[in-house]
Order: sequence, then structure tokens, then C-alpha cells
Amino acid sequence: MTIAENIAQIALEVGAIRINARQPFTWASGYKMPIYNDNRLLLGNAEHRALIAEGFKNLLKKYAVEVEVIAGTATAGIPHATTLADLLQVPLIYVRSTAKSHGMGNKIEGVLKKNQRVLVIEDLVSTGGSAANAVTAIREAGGMVDHCFSIFSYGFPEASEKFKGISCQIHSILVFSQLLQVAQSTQDISPNDIETLNSWQKAPFEWGKKGF
Repeated sequence: MTIAENIAQIALEVGAIRINARQPFTWASGYKMPIYNDNRLLLGNAEHRALIAEGFKNLLKKYAVEVEVIAGTATAGIPHATTLADLLQVPLIYVRSTAKSHGMGNKIEGVLKKNQRVLVIEDLVSTGGSAANAVTAIREAGGMVDHCFSIFSYGFPEASEKFKGISCQIHSILVFSQLLQVAQSTQDISPNDIETLNSWQKAPFEWGKKGF
């Protein structure tokens, strides 16, 4: 079993990823979606955190990424960025969604030197907005960012276009097609449900406008 398959199985078992094409979940956006992801449920087990760090390490090797600093997106990316930074023995920073309104007004916390090569760690990529904002903030502060990694990505076209627009590569340990393969083999998901999920993934927000 690959690390991606292992993470998919764990996520489904602990409820970090839930799938229900017949009774969709309501996302924060208000849209109805047939899948819900909460990777915070993976934080409670040290073995799960270590497995995710190894998954990121494999991506580093696969895409030949050179890194001097690991950056976590606040808040969900921070714990996984920390585990990876400890594994690699490199500095850690994190990027706030907005600059602090007090003190030094920092948006980036930690030490970042000009022209350091930074890898951004996000827990989940949907539209890619928060991760792309983190990449831009680090570049504006003088860091060099060419890659962003996440635990899981829905694979929405919008996210791909967003990262193309800022000339940054984005890769996930677990991708949507792998998740569906594991879910179909371990859970009661029908071929019709799989077809629905694939259709949703291609146009999620149009699908999410439907009434249920």
C-alpha cells in the first residue's frame, strides 16, 4: 500500500474525509457538496502525523525540490509544516491569512531571509486561495517559492488555474482519483455514486447549487 492509499484509508476510517453523494454536506460557502474534509482529525495520532511528513518528503524527492525553509499556512498547515521541518531539520515559518493588527503587524511569523527557498505546506487545497496568498506573501517578503504541497486536493480546475497564474507548482500526497479508488474498495459506494463524485469534481460549484 502506498502512502497516499494509507492516508486515504486512515482519513476515511477516522472521518477526516467523509463521502455522501446522496446527502451532501454544506460547506462554509453555503454550497452543497458530496464530500467533506477535516484533516484536523489526523492530528491526534503521532503515527498519522509522521506518515504525512513522509508523504511530503517523498514529494520533495519526486519533484526534486530544494528547500531551505518550510512554511505552514495558518492555521491548518502549521502542524504538518512543523512535523516536516523537524524531519528535515530546517527552519519553520508560518503565514497568517491577514497581517496582525498590533505589534509589528506581521503576516509572516518566524525568520525568513531574502532569497531563501521556501516550500509552502497546506493541509487541503480546494480553490487554492489561501495557499496562493501564502505564496504571494512569502515572495513579497523576499522568499523564493516554486512549490506548494498539500495532504489532499479536490483537484478543482480553479485551483490549477490559480497556481498557473502565479507560476507555482502544486502537488498533493493524496489526489481525488486515488481517494475514490480507496473509498470504493473499503466503503459502501456504488458506481452511480462514483459517477456523481466525478461529475461534481469537474464543476463543483455548479453542482453545489442544486437542491437536495
